[in-house]
Amino acid sequence: MNMRLIVRLVLAILVAGLLLVLAVRVLSFLSLASLGMHQRELSTYGAAHPFGLAAIFVALYVGFAALPLPGAEILTIAAGALFGLVEGTVLVSFASSIGATLAFLLSRWMLRGMVQRRFAAKMTVLSRGIDKEGAFYLFAMRLIPMIPFFLVNLLMGLTVLRPLTFFWVSQIGMLPATIAYVNAGLQLGQVRSMSGILSPQVLLSFAALGLLPLAARYLVGALRARADGPGG
Repeated sequence: MNMRLIVRLVLAILVAGLLLVLAVRVLSFLSLASLGMHQRELSTYGAAHPFGLAAIFVALYVGFAALPLPGAEILTIAAGALFGLVEGTVLVSFASSIGATLAFLLSRWMLRGMVQRRFAAKMTVLSRGIDKEGAFYLFAMRLIPMIPFFLVNLLMGLTVLRPLTFFWVSQIGMLPATIAYVNAGLQLGQVRSMSGILSPQVLLSFAALGLLPLAARYLVGALRARADGPGG
């Protein structure tokens, strides 16, 4: 093992350790109930330090996206409550794609053997999909998450996809779900009473979350049919 690889491995372990410690502390109060309790305090801090809150949020989200930790959905909802639809969507979109790409690179550079041994069957299926459909296969997996988010990152790291392609395809593929979750957080953040939970805006935002998988399946099917049609 050469010195460059050892340095990379040590740095990766240190960064992963720091992110894990921070994530564990965050997980201890990461819930919708806790978000509601602390929203006013966070919003007050954000009004005084908008860039600081955004930077902290992005760092947290990158950690959650890069590591196999639960809670990314809650953070996405929190983005809507804290930053609004546009800013929240931008922050989550880039943070989730950056975190996914870090996991992708970690798999490609350091975990190749372990991933191949542990997920050989899934790797075979995924490699065939990439060989047949290219980046569109990743796009479809991001729209319809049939395989866990973190596992997609690891497995894609062993394919021929370039990191930049992985980044932008992931960003586009995850964008519809990101918008839906951020919007749900925006609506929840505006609730000031129990009756507000039954408001049309809140109900519609959660209905959109429920319909998103169906819409994604329809979209992927339509795009594949168009590609396979005459002249496709």
